[in-house]
Amino acid sequence: MAYLTESPPLPALSSLFPHLDDDASSIPRSTDPFTITTTTGFLPCRPPMRRLPAHFDALSEILDDMPVVKADGTPGLLAKFALGPLIDSGALPDLTHHLDNLRILDGAGHRYDLEAVTALFRDYSFLASSYLLEPCWETWSKDNNAGYGLGRPILPRCIATPLVAAADILDIPPFMSYAASYALYNYSLVNLNLGASVYDNLRLIRAFEQGLDPTSSEAGFILTHIHMVQETGPLIQGATDLLAVIENTPRDTGAAITAFQIMLSAMKRIEEHMEQMWTHSLPKDYISYRTFIFGITSQSMFPNGVIYQGTRYGDNKPLHFRGESGANDSIIPLLDHLLEIPMPTNPLTDILKDFRQYRPKPHREFLAWVMSKSAEVGVKKYCVDSINAADVEHSMLLPRLYLKLLEHVRSFRWRHWLFAREYIIKRTAHPTATGGSPIVTWLPNQLFAVMDLMDSVYKESGLKGVIEEGKVESSEIKVVKDLMENVVSQRDKLDKEVKKYCAERGA
Repeated sequence: MAYLTESPPLPALSSLFPHLDDDASSIPRSTDPFTITTTTGFLPCRPPMRRLPAHFDALSEILDDMPVVKADGTPGLLAKFALGPLIDSGALPDLTHHLDNLRILDGAGHRYDLEAVTALFRDYSFLASSYLLEPCWETWSKDNNAGYGLGRPILPRCIATPLVAAADILDIPPFMSYAASYALYNYSLVNLNLGASVYDNLRLIRAFEQGLDPTSSEAGFILTHIHMVQETGPLIQGATDLLAVIENTPRDTGAAITAFQIMLSAMKRIEEHMEQMWTHSLPKDYISYRTFIFGITSQSMFPNGVIYQGTRYGDNKPLHFRGESGANDSIIPLLDHLLEIPMPTNPLTDILKDFRQYRPKPHREFLAWVMSKSAEVGVKKYCVDSINAADVEHSMLLPRLYLKLLEHVRSFRWRHWLFAREYIIKRTAHPTATGGSPIVTWLPNQLFAVMDLMDSVYKESGLKGVIEEGKVESSEIKVVKDLMENVVSQRDKLDKEVKKYCAERGA
């Protein structure tokens, strides 16, 4: 995939992202449903398509019958380990040719209805993961201490060819992804008028285990992510506003402050929703449905990858794709790029970069633009170099706001680490996360990076000196002081925890 990292001035925002300020409901269905707007943020422009057209009924019926617990509460195919035998019996024909029925007429001619193609990708990716990982589910279900065993090494043509065809149209890898299948394109609304801002108004479309019950931990795990992401419109608004302010002259500190306040408010709401994960999805339940979201790279279940039969990859070339991961969300990458958070040069950061290709194309393009534009206009320098001796209190505003937004990145990543620790590390010895990253060391790699930047900003901006010398006294100064003391404390705690878990696991 190509990323916008060139050094010359970038094209205007309106020419790159013409729908950014549009009414999302007016965006053509031939446009990628993950086209970003300042109202829908990183969610799809419209609620996802729940059911595919009748040409795909054979697929839909198998998926309806697939979950461990079906919508009616009865055991499904996965409960009986019967999905694989059903597919292998020829019950599902190759429906690839029906993709042509997903074209619609718009101003540019007959083009694919990308909402329907994304729904197709979602459904086939659910089926693919279930088929490949069903043996692992059986092994784990019969003995939780036996590990996962081996998954199926071949994805049959009837699943592989339409999955690859849909993925090619959407320009994403042909495997279950966080946005286009598992989470962000996998919800429906009980009441369309309420939207996604009300958690109890959300339901899953597809599930592996018990997720069609909205009170289940599987549903809670996915729906909490959706509830967080529906708050991202203002985050995108604030980020683009800040970049425009810095690019333009003369300097408009007031407008920059407003942009920061918009983003800080959005992140406060996002983290409040994130904290609800503990009650919506119980830690003791996660390891069970997690079985189905592993990838096929860096996993013991697929030592030789997977053959996708009948596809352009060939019947003799094993493929390796990363599994579904919340790390593929776009919230924190947006702030990483906007705030110019440097990541260490190491294999763990290489995984972080590899995750980019699993995001929807509009997300990739927008994040790449933010990364390039932030470097071009110098967001960090603009904010950090603002303190001057003539007006210390007022000139502290920007570095303080910059540091507070960094604190949200740290806080978000810290909570993610706590989830990994309580939901996974304490409950399984399996060494890799669903996306194929090392379970103990990967998240701390990014967490230490933001802590390092916070420490350097605190010193370089002059905030540390101002606070230590007592030149300015206010409630906001105390907030910054307490914030930085917490960073020091949590860095020490994290370092000890990582060393402990690495020692226990021989990592």
